[in-house]
Amino acid sequence: MTDAEALKRDAAAKALTFVEDGMRLGLGTGSTAKHFVDLLAERVRGGLRVIGVPTSEVTRKQAESLGVPLTTLDETPELDLTIDGADEIDPDLNLIKGGGGALLREKIVAAASGRMIVIADQSKMVDALGRFPLPIEVNMFGLAATRRAIETVLAKAGCSGPISVRTKADGHVFVTDGGHMILDAACARIPDAAGLASRLHSVPGVVEHGLFIGLATFAIIASPGGAEIVGRVGH
Repeated sequence: MTDAEALKRDAAAKALTFVEDGMRLGLGTGSTAKHFVDLLAERVRGGLRVIGVPTSEVTRKQAESLGVPLTTLDETPELDLTIDGADEIDPDLNLIKGGGGALLREKIVAAASGRMIVIADQSKMVDALGRFPLPIEVNMFGLAATRRAIETVLAKAGCSGPISVRTKADGHVFVTDGGHMILDAACARIPDAAGLASRLHSVPGVVEHGLFIGLATFAIIASPGGAEIVGRVGH
């Protein structure tokens, strides 16, 4: 295991200490969340009783293969806790998520949860969001018009970098679990993340975006010195 993966696993392990018997859990997507599901499965095999809602088909398949009991938000619309990673975390615990393409389901699950714990290594902490390209999930219909409207919104927000259609390694367009495309916007720095989040929602054709504002309860950040909590645990 590389040093980076070891840090992710440390954060995931600390997050597991907040999981209690009988909890309804949101299971995140991505490399750090994958470690959490692995560790959770070990506890389940040891007798821990939980039920999870996966935020992607990838996480669903992983959890099923490891024997973690699953449900859906239709069957269990209120969750106790979601544990998920992030691509960037600012000092106010606002996030950029969606590097793995699961931002829509991740946000729905996080919003249905009483608390959200973000797990990450120290490289994900930033002074201001935007260095990581901002994922914007869009409907395939009217893509050119939607993209033009997004460019206008981003320019007004001080984000005038290029926008690219996300593709897979084989060159084909990436399609989300919901059947949408993702535009990745190079912002460099987002001066007002909350304001931009609101303005992007006003664009017809935008299904969701990767700005998670006010959803994280606290974060667990792993460094070589150990995993530390950032934010108020009791919030």
